Amino acid sequence: MTKNGPLIVVSACLAGVPCRYNCEARERAEVMQLLSEGRALPVCPEQLGGLPTPRPAAEVSGGKVITKNGIDVTDQYQAGAKAALFLALTAGANQAWLKSKSPMCGCGKIYDGAHTGTLTHGDGIFTTLLKKAGMTIREID
Repeated sequence: MTKNGPLIVVSACLAGVPCRYNCEARERAEVMQLLSEGRALPVCPEQLGGLPTPRPAAEVSGGKVITKNGIDVTDQYQAGAKAALFLALTAGANQAWLKSKSPMCGCGKIYDGAHTGTLTHGDGIFTTLLKKAGMTIREID
């Protein structure tokens, strides 16, 4: 809890950090408002897991996270999700605002693993951990 309300963990790309796989940010006004109020904790679980930026696009397929080049990055995704969860819980966050469709942060719909742009029902690796921890998730496109 901050003096302005509850702390919210946010996907760092939504907070203007160019940490997406293609070095882009997806800055969103509502997340920037949280930052200005001191209520946001930006995290990039992929980077926390040791993945570089830029990096090949990855999708969840059969319980694994596979890049478009066929490289299995599941271990890095799991490590990054655990590190980001630790930060969120340690900071006292009780909710998360996350980037939609991401294999890490997606909520409800993620890409299907075929690298064709097709969506399927599911949650990203970080989102799954946050839900298990009882956090409320808000997906932001």
